[in-house]
Amino acid sequence: MLSRVADNLFWMSRYLERAEHIARIVLVHHNLELEQPEEANAGRWKRVFQSLALDPPIEDSTNSVLSQICFGVESRFSITTSIESARNNARQVREQISSEMWEQLNRLYHAVRHADHEDHNGEIEEFLIAVKEGAHLFHGLTDSTMSHGEGWQFIQLGQSLERAINTAAQLEIHYREFYREASLDSEWGPDAAGYLEWIGLLRCATAFEAFCKVHSATIDPLNVVEFLLLDAQFPHSIRFVVDTLQTALEAIGRLSPGRRVHKVQRIAGRLQAELSFTQIEEVMERGIADTMQHIRESCHEIHNCVHEAFVSYPVESALEV
Repeated sequence: MLSRVADNLFWMSRYLERAEHIARIVLVHHNLELEQPEEANAGRWKRVFQSLALDPPIEDSTNSVLSQICFGVESRFSITTSIESARNNARQVREQISSEMWEQLNRLYHAVRHADHEDHNGEIEEFLIAVKEGAHLFHGLTDSTMSHGEGWQFIQLGQSLERAINTAAQLEIHYREFYREASLDSEWGPDAAGYLEWIGLLRCATAFEAFCKVHSATIDPLNVVEFLLLDAQFPHSIRFVVDTLQTALEAIGRLSPGRRVHKVQRIAGRLQAELSFTQIEEVMERGIADTMQHIRESCHEIHNCVHEAFVSYPVESALEV
C-alpha cells in the first residue's frame, strides 16, 4: 500500500474517533451540569479541556465552552474541525474506501457544517447525538462494505490508538480530581456528588451498563478504574483497544513484509503484555497518574514508529529487509 494512502486512512480514522469521543464526553457533562447544583459543576469544563490537552476558553460560560469545543474552527480538537479533517483525508483515498463510507462521512460533514452554532440550548443534544450516531454508522459501514485488508487494518489502527490516548487522559484527570485517598482494604465509597461523577466517567466511555453487568450498580472507584483500564472484553477499555491495535499491526506486518514494522510491534506488544498481566493492586501501587502517563507515552511512541515505518520510511530501507 502506498504511504500516502496508509497515512490518509490512518488519520481519517483518528479524526473521526476524536470527534465521536468529544461528542460523547460533552453530551455527558452537559447533562450532568443540568442535573447538579451550580457549586457541584465548578471545574467541570476545565477537566474536559484538560483531558483533551486544550487551553480552556477565556469565558467560563457553558455557551462559550460549547461554541469552542463543538464548533471552533481554529481548534484542532473541536468536533467540526475533526470531522472536516476526517473528510479531507477520506477524499484523498476515495478509491480505497467504499462509496457507502464516503457518502456517510460526507453526510455527517454537511450536517455538522449546517448545524445552528448559536442555538446551544435548543439543539446541542441533537447535534451531539447525531455526531455519535453518524460515527457509529460509518464504522458499521466500514466493517460491512470494505475488504478487511491492509487499508481496513490501518483504519483499526488509527481508531485504537486515538481511543487509548483519550481514555488514558480522561482516567488520569478524573482520578486526580475525585479519588479520595483510602486503603485498598477499607470499605468506602464516593459521596453523592462523587457518585454521579463516577457514573459520568463510565457514561463517557459508554461503559455504565457493561460495568453494571460485571460489578453491579454499586460504584467503587477502584472497580471503575480496573474496568476501564484492564477489562479484556469491553471495546472502550484500554486493554481491549491495545489488543486491537496489536492485532492490526501484526496483520499489517504480514501483508507488508518489506516494511520495518518490528520496532512498533515490539512497543505495542510490550504495552499489551503489561496490561494483560497487571493487577489493579499493582496499578495502584505504581500510581494511576504514572500508569496513564506511561500508556500515553507508549501510544505516542507507537504513533511515531508507525509514521516512520509506513509513511516516511526511505525506499532503500524496504529493500534491506
